[in-house]
Amino acid sequence: MTNKFDFNKGLLDLENIVKKMESGELELEESLKLFEQGVELTRKCQSALSSAEQRISILTSDDNYKSSEPFMDDKL
Repeated sequence: MTNKFDFNKGLLDLENIVKKMESGELELEESLKLFEQGVELTRKCQSALSSAEQRISILTSDDNYKSSEPFMDDKL
């Protein structure tokens, strides 16, 4: 059973890593460890975004969402 990646939690974790690294209070080894975690989270987030883009592309491939039309409000 695979765990589904939580994109929003991944972004929050990534933000926390960046804040810690920007503080300048970390030892080199801890900075490297956080950097590795950040790279892994970035890859997972990018993969989740790519999957979402593919799903949207599939869902909209057979309809009229490909062409944009100006919004017409009958109430005007």
